[in-house]
Amino acid sequence: MGWTLNRYFFRRYAAITGWFFLGIFTIAYLIDFTEFSGRTSRLPKYTMEGALLVSALHIPTVMQQIIPFIALFSGIATLISLNRKYELVVTRAAGVSVWQFLLPACVGAFLFGVIAVTAINPLAAWGFEKALEMEADWRSQQSNATVASNVPWLRQRTEDGETIIGAKAALRGGILLSDVVFLRFDDQGNIVLRQDAETAVLEDGFWALTNVRVTEPGKVPVTLASSRVATRLTSDVLQQTLQSPSTIPFFLFPGKIELANTYGYPAYPLRTEFQSLLALPALLVAMTLIAATVSLKFVRFGQSGAMIVGGVLAGFLLYVVSILVKAFGSAGIVLPVVAAWFPVIVAAFFGATYLLFKEDG
Repeated sequence: MGWTLNRYFFRRYAAITGWFFLGIFTIAYLIDFTEFSGRTSRLPKYTMEGALLVSALHIPTVMQQIIPFIALFSGIATLISLNRKYELVVTRAAGVSVWQFLLPACVGAFLFGVIAVTAINPLAAWGFEKALEMEADWRSQQSNATVASNVPWLRQRTEDGETIIGAKAALRGGILLSDVVFLRFDDQGNIVLRQDAETAVLEDGFWALTNVRVTEPGKVPVTLASSRVATRLTSDVLQQTLQSPSTIPFFLFPGKIELANTYGYPAYPLRTEFQSLLALPALLVAMTLIAATVSLKFVRFGQSGAMIVGGVLAGFLLYVVSILVKAFGSAGIVLPVVAAWFPVIVAAFFGATYLLFKEDG
């Protein structure tokens, strides 16, 4: 197939993918803004401009999860549109095989995956962190609701005794805690000191607290502008403990994994997430092959709605299986490489086998 036809098919695929991306982006933005405003509109620091900004920071994370379906839908739409205008009929009549005219779409899907990994993923990690910081600032001392999905709880022991640390959110990889409480215990397990602070920042050998309310048994609570709590924790340990793999940019994974090995931490979640990102371009190519299995029927015979629904369900099943196997990899049940690549390879073989059977006999 000549370069002219290759470029034409590639431009069609890229344009349809761009329109799908823009449309889903708009819908996701409106839904996220509505949901976020409903949760935070009663907070004193809430503003319409701030809510619009926070929702915009949320969207790259949302889009990162939807990208496989965008590749599936854009592949189906591209091939159906080419069929409806008989362009694939003419292409086949000229002796071009299905593998040749699918190549531009597969290349487009692969490049889409590369862009998602190298551009959208770092943007999503940065935006998610900034959105958490803004929401934590809005909720500071105003609500019992937690900002993060997992409530950070830490335990530390120093010369002063054992201290349990709880917070509504862990930001900047865990070195910044929002709406934090420090509970110090004596040797008998009794609480001897409670410190409630707006924020706590990990410095070299201590936590720096701001807007602190100090409570001791039998004494009147005291409010301080700042305070310090000694600690032996380090930023590296906190990042391994509190930072979610989904909030780490793609380019930082090798260093994080190496650091985890240094501390003797198996880092299964980090390895699985890293391998999943590496496998994303291949996953989008597999989604395109699945789209081809339900979109190449001649238009004169009518596009089968059942086949298209079947292709969408197959793509959804592949996504669910990928998430399930990814959970096994994060738990260390299967190897991270296997967890990330096995669903992709199976889906690619399924699509290729079906097309060989239908197109080549």
